[in-house]
Amino acid sequence: MAVTESAPAVPPAARTQGRPADRPADQGGGYEGILRRQSQRESAARTYARSLPIVPVRARGLTIEGADGRRYLDCLSGAGTLALGHNHPVVLEAIRKVLDSGAPLHVLDLATPVKDAFTSELFATLPGALADDARIQFCGPAGTDAVEAALKLVRTATGRSGLLAFTGAYHGMTAGALDASGGAPDVRVTRLPYPQRYRCPFGVGGERGAELAARWTENLLDDPKSGVTTPAGMIVEAVQGEGGVIPAPDDWMRRMRRITADRSIPLVVDEVQTGVGRTGAFWAVEHSGVVPDVMVLSKAIGGSLPLAVIVYRSELDAWEPGAHAGTFRGNQLAMAAGTATLAYVRENKLAERAGTLGARMLGRLQGLASAHPCVGEVRGRGLMIGVELVDPDAAGPDDSVPPPAPALALAVQQECLVRGLIVELGGRHSAVVRLLPPLTLTDEQATAVLDRFADALAAAERAHTPHPPAPRGATTPRNASGPSR
Repeated sequence: MAVTESAPAVPPAARTQGRPADRPADQGGGYEGILRRQSQRESAARTYARSLPIVPVRARGLTIEGADGRRYLDCLSGAGTLALGHNHPVVLEAIRKVLDSGAPLHVLDLATPVKDAFTSELFATLPGALADDARIQFCGPAGTDAVEAALKLVRTATGRSGLLAFTGAYHGMTAGALDASGGAPDVRVTRLPYPQRYRCPFGVGGERGAELAARWTENLLDDPKSGVTTPAGMIVEAVQGEGGVIPAPDDWMRRMRRITADRSIPLVVDEVQTGVGRTGAFWAVEHSGVVPDVMVLSKAIGGSLPLAVIVYRSELDAWEPGAHAGTFRGNQLAMAAGTATLAYVRENKLAERAGTLGARMLGRLQGLASAHPCVGEVRGRGLMIGVELVDPDAAGPDDSVPPPAPALALAVQQECLVRGLIVELGGRHSAVVRLLPPLTLTDEQATAVLDRFADALAAAERAHTPHPPAPRGATTPRNASGPSR
């Protein structure tokens, strides 16, 4: 949908102006009443609703229309789920076809033509060396359940229990997935350093930092006194999304593949958010040429509907019947929508398009750094982009880079929303503004997204810049607003 359809930005404070005094916001079906009831009824665990107080009622492509009549450019895309944006015609047609056919919508794990078509299309997109000898496990509909299945699978196949995971990782919210994620409160998984160029754990960055991270991993596995026995598997993201949009260096990924293969450790790659063209290749591992033993897939593979699977080498298929089951692993509508999405991305070369357009967007965002010292680093791959915001004034003499600025990042997110742009935050300190637009993004829409982001960044930066010292002898009113920082 053309960006010209977007309504002008309206500051949140102005949205209720003009409402009759005898009609409170909490009456009727108004969006303010919906938001109020949500806050009263829903769990405190809700997340996106807190930073994005909107009520979507219609959506198409990049655009969401709220109940308040405003239109937004959606660069969250269901946390990467909407590869083709909202309500793409090929997805809607696939869903209607199943509904009109009279096919059963719930089938547990029975074979159906819809499932067969999905599996065939999915296998056609996989790295050839895996697809030629693969098995697929349909899991519960969330990506975190597929992670659970992958971890159980490698433990069953190897007879071992330990796992290797990486700092900054995010693999879901169930217990086993959280154990392998970077924020695990109880460490039951061996944590390895994930290479970073900007905030390198070894303080050197670049190729040298990645080499040290790989050497640490090798030493840990080969040192008989390290306290780490041969694990059941290693799980890794080719691009850490929630960790701050950090792409793994291709050479490092190939090194992880060699390390695990030489020691008979199954390599599990989590492609839940990076898959289906998001990073400029159909699967993010293709950038490095790595063929994992297990791939964890969800989000975009369901074409906007819940679907999650693992695909793995047949020799790992040590499951007993029912070893990992789920009532909703046969989501027929999601399989139909997923088949249509996978085929559309493949046939229209949207992965290549994401790589080209993403590189242009990264270039323009990197250009902001010269005018905005608060931009620490712009990074990403394809249409998976992150802008880390920092506080240059708070850097100490021993700091190689300035500290993160989460309050500024939140302010940028809020300023973006005022301007009709939806973005998400991530990173270790929630100081990374993340852009995950649909792969159908046009050049015109990309320009509109970047214009709104640049304007929001400038506004937030102004609000967070300390006021200059008052001239000698001048007084400041006691109720004047001070620095936000």
